[in-house]
Amino acid sequence: MWGLSLNNEKAWFYAHKNEFQQEFQFPMKELGQAVFERVANECTRHGFIHKLSRIYKDARRLRGGEGPYRSNMWFSIEKPSGEWTYAPVFWFELEPEGWSYGLGYYQAKPETMAKMRARIDRDPKRFERIIAFLEKQDEFILDGPEYVRKKEAPTEKTAAWYNKKSFSLIHKQPNGDELFSQDLIDRIANGMLSLVPLYDYFITLDSDPAPGK
Repeated sequence: MWGLSLNNEKAWFYAHKNEFQQEFQFPMKELGQAVFERVANECTRHGFIHKLSRIYKDARRLRGGEGPYRSNMWFSIEKPSGEWTYAPVFWFELEPEGWSYGLGYYQAKPETMAKMRARIDRDPKRFERIIAFLEKQDEFILDGPEYVRKKEAPTEKTAAWYNKKSFSLIHKQPNGDELFSQDLIDRIANGMLSLVPLYDYFITLDSDPAPGK
């Protein structure tokens, strides 16, 4: 990963392509499949699918002087619902500096987040019950951009969520021995499964009526 980030060009990549496949792509595919099987077997009602990122960047989004390859890789577990950035998704990502995983809603539509606030307004206690477990764990933190002008949440416990434009529940840590341990599969799968109640809450938001109607 470090080599590719420092030598992001076609000649270097093809000279190391076999190394990329054997030491990076194939192990990530195996890890993703193992985690996916655990999560999908526990959540058969969702019809999850598993995706692995490509090494090639989107050519339409390349900036001047930027190399064509990714030095990171990720897999996702999600419903087959078109554009993944508009729906909640479980993911694991490996970068040169470290790894992360969690549940994210990265480019939620403004209308979707408005529906979230309206749902919280209707029943804040229900949402408080769903997020209560987060106060008792240290695996995930809530992250994501917020509105500059704070919106008034119905309760103190819902305020952090109420003011998000989009969100992720994320765990990050530096690369180390755990990355090469079979225990990583259990950690990622168990962590994702602990977030399923939140996933269930958010995946249905788009079916709610538009606020004010």
